[in-house]
Amino acid sequence: MSDSELYPEILGVYSLQQETTVGVGGTQSFKHQVTYWYVRRLSEDVYEVQPLNAHHVPSGIRREHPELDFLRMYVPEPDYYRTHTVPALNSLNRKLKEGETLLDIGRLDDAERMFIKALMIDDLNVPANYGLGEVYSEKKDFRRLKRVIDTLLGLDQVFCKEQKSRFNRFGISLRKNGHYEESLRFYERALQVAEDDHLHFNVARVHYEKGAVDKCISHLQRALELNPDFSEAEKFLRYCGGSASVQRAG
Repeated sequence: MSDSELYPEILGVYSLQQETTVGVGGTQSFKHQVTYWYVRRLSEDVYEVQPLNAHHVPSGIRREHPELDFLRMYVPEPDYYRTHTVPALNSLNRKLKEGETLLDIGRLDDAERMFIKALMIDDLNVPANYGLGEVYSEKKDFRRLKRVIDTLLGLDQVFCKEQKSRFNRFGISLRKNGHYEESLRFYERALQVAEDDHLHFNVARVHYEKGAVDKCISHLQRALELNPDFSEAEKFLRYCGGSASVQRAG
């Protein structure tokens, strides 16, 4: 079995105990602080920790630690994980799943309520924000859509591999519903994180629908530079009257 099949591995909840100094001189005292963290093992010697929020679910900035540092600092809390975090995560996942089902069958108001319930458990939850954003895209509710996009663009996990399918779906929804500027803003932020041939292809489609054919051709050419075997990009480029900027081997 490969490392990609083994990791990430969910290890549960761990605590971090720290001593902080309060006051100065004769009034100085020490305060014992315990915080709880959701832990995943990313590879053989790298551990990822994420703080738990008030509802006992992981939320906020993730940090990575080498194995020795992690084992020295963090203590496993299996009872806490079983009693608090697992039920909270199950509740959150049920709401996300129901929201997705309602969205798929076009019950937008009900889907909106379900995603909002999920966000009441974790306001930084990426799938819930994606779902809510898609609801507002379908409703053409620009004001709320912009607010959700602002939230998504501020979250580190939005463009990670684990969210790729949700990210693609959301970007397509923005384009199909005519939210071209928001779609470009979203795709261009993704390109800053990691350049990708399909991202350039999607940006090209947005520019084409806006009537900006030159920009469309430029992104298609870049997609083919990254992946000369990208047949859809090659066909689209020919349709637009452009030519590939790279030569195929052989």
